[in-house]
Amino acid sequence: MSRHSSTRRLLPAILLVVGLLVFGSPAGNGFRADEPGKKFRQKLYVTNSAGDDVTVVDVATHKVIGRIVVGPHPHGIAVPASQDVVLVSVEGKDPAELVWIDPFADKVIRRMNIGPAPNQLAVTPDGKFAYIPAKDGFYEVVDLAKAKIIERIFTGGRPHNTLCSADGKRMYLAPMGSPKKVTIVDVATHKPIGEVPFSNVVRPVALTSDEKYLFAEVDGLVGIEMADLSKRKMIHRVPAELAPEHLKTGSRSHGLGIRPDQKEIWECDVEHQEVHVYALDGGARPKQIATIPMGGRVYWLTFSPDGKHCYVSVRSRNETAVVDTATKRIVARIPAGKEPKRLLVVTLPEKKGG
Repeated sequence: MSRHSSTRRLLPAILLVVGLLVFGSPAGNGFRADEPGKKFRQKLYVTNSAGDDVTVVDVATHKVIGRIVVGPHPHGIAVPASQDVVLVSVEGKDPAELVWIDPFADKVIRRMNIGPAPNQLAVTPDGKFAYIPAKDGFYEVVDLAKAKIIERIFTGGRPHNTLCSADGKRMYLAPMGSPKKVTIVDVATHKPIGEVPFSNVVRPVALTSDEKYLFAEVDGLVGIEMADLSKRKMIHRVPAELAPEHLKTGSRSHGLGIRPDQKEIWECDVEHQEVHVYALDGGARPKQIATIPMGGRVYWLTFSPDGKHCYVSVRSRNETAVVDTATKRIVARIPAGKEPKRLLVVTLPEKKGG
C-alpha cells in the first residue's frame, strides 16, 4: 500500500479526532458543524440570575428569539458533546433543581431535586454524568439517564465552579472558601485523585484543551493564576495591567475563558467594568495584550465555536455584549433578563434528527 493511500485511509479518523477536540469541549461546542451538506443553527443561552428565566439568542443575527422560564435564580448551564439537551441549575428553589431543556423546542422537559444553591455544573461529553456544586460542601454526581444522585464528593468550602476534561475522564472541582485549591476527580470511580493549590480563595477556573494547564481567578487578585497540571503546582501569578484611575478602586475577577484556538485567555474585571485579554504560549507567563471597556459590571463570558466572537454578561446593564475577538471591539449588545450570569453557545442541525 502506498504512503498516499494510507494517508487517505487515515484521513477520516484524523478529522474525527480534530472535530472532537475542537467541538467536543465541555464549554458547549459539541455538535459537528463541518459535515458536508448539513445546515446548522447556533443559539446562545443566558441564565438570568436575578430572574427566573433563560434568554435564547440567535447567534447569526444576535437577536433574542425566546425566553424559557426555569425557576428562581438560575445559575449554572452546561451541555454534553451531542448538545441535544441543555442543563441548568436553579438555586432559588427549596429544594433546588436541575432542569433539562430541549434546545430544539426550547422547552423544559425534565426536573429533579438536588442539593442547596447549586452553582456552575459540568457534564461529561458522553452525557452520562453531571457534577453539581452544592452549598453544603459537597459536589453531587448525577446519573442523567436515571435523574438520580449517585455520589456526593466532599471538598469543603462553598462548591462553586466545575470543569470536565475534553476526554471526559476527569472533573475539576473548584470550591470557594478555605480549601484554596481545585480537587481533581476520576470520573470512572467518582473519587478524588489529586489537588491543585492556588494562593487564595478560588473563583472561576479554565482548562486548556490538552489538559496541561489550569487557570484560576482568586480573591484578592484582579488577574489570573496559572498552574502546571503535570506538577499540580501554580507556576504564574499574573496581575492585570490596570489604568491609573482603577488602582484606587477595589475590584475582583469573575469570568474566565480560553479562546477556542487556545491562543488567548479572557478575564472579567467586575467593578472596573472591563475584560482583559492575555496571550498564551505554552507554559510561559501569560502576557496581557488588550483591555476592553464593557460599560457595566461584568460577570461571565463564553466564545462562539469558531472563536470569532466572545459573549460577555454585562449584568448591571441586563445585557450580553458581543465582542469581535480579532479587533477586541464590541459589535453588538443583546438585551437579556435580570442580571445575566452564565452563558454558552449551542450548535444544532436545523431540523431535529437531520
